[in-house]
Amino acid sequence: MMNVRYQAGQIAGVNPIAAMPFTAQGEVDEQSFAALLGHLAGVGVQGITLFGIASEFPKLDDRERERLAQMFVGELAGSPLYRAISVTDHSTEVAVKRARYYAGLGADALMLLPPFFLQPSPQAIQAHIFAVLEAVDIPVMVQYAPGETGLPITPEQLAAVAARYPHAVFKIECNPPVDYTRAFLAQAPQASVLNGYAGLYMLQMLAAGGKGVMPGCSFSEIYVRIYRHWQAGELEQAQALHQALLPYIQRWMSHCEYIIQAEKTILRRRGIIASDYCRHPGWQLTPEDEALIDQFIDHFHL
Repeated sequence: MMNVRYQAGQIAGVNPIAAMPFTAQGEVDEQSFAALLGHLAGVGVQGITLFGIASEFPKLDDRERERLAQMFVGELAGSPLYRAISVTDHSTEVAVKRARYYAGLGADALMLLPPFFLQPSPQAIQAHIFAVLEAVDIPVMVQYAPGETGLPITPEQLAAVAARYPHAVFKIECNPPVDYTRAFLAQAPQASVLNGYAGLYMLQMLAAGGKGVMPGCSFSEIYVRIYRHWQAGELEQAQALHQALLPYIQRWMSHCEYIIQAEKTILRRRGIIASDYCRHPGWQLTPEDEALIDQFIDHFHL
């Protein structure tokens, strides 16, 4: 058994998904990646996750993925942040190997994207999730993503997973997630729930018993401010800031590739990474999009 730095209940707060900087020629930009991690470590987030959808993980080759995982753990060594790495393999055997490798590398937690390629059966998906949970003792953020997997799981079924695996954390990504989360936590009040979706439902999820948010990483300071207002009981201030953010993230979240490109362009405009290149196929911003990003940066003084 490993030396576990974090328990499931400590996987909470603002946990952005690290973007993946590329050069203008489309190669991994390690210098910008290190700069991005250093920036995120200093803005008040509680954790960072690598190889989420916002990391463009399907567009990385195996050698790049291994090198980036090593960099990620090493660059943040000694940081108070929890370092989570996503296991995205569609083979159960490979996912188990990858989970053990990342845990041995020093990841504090894992995220697990259930397999969906070629539509495996519900039983096969469940077996995949259980196998990864049984392979490691660090917290595992299980994504409930029925839009991607095509697998609906009832709150009662998910509560059974929580009871069986105390180190499981649940990233609930059904849309909308709030009623489902309430029903799940009524069955499993001990469980930790996080939500992504760029924080569209951040305050509603926290009110429903969620523990945190997993947005992109280009304006994490805004989510940190919202979270701190909420923690302090300053609900009006939290609501006002979230309402100011909503028009932007609602537009960008109309397509995953759209918000990936918008966030990366924000990172470049802020001087955090050198290029906003996204590997193809991607999303082409319009002049109107570029103007909106300028407005956004000015609005929030980024």
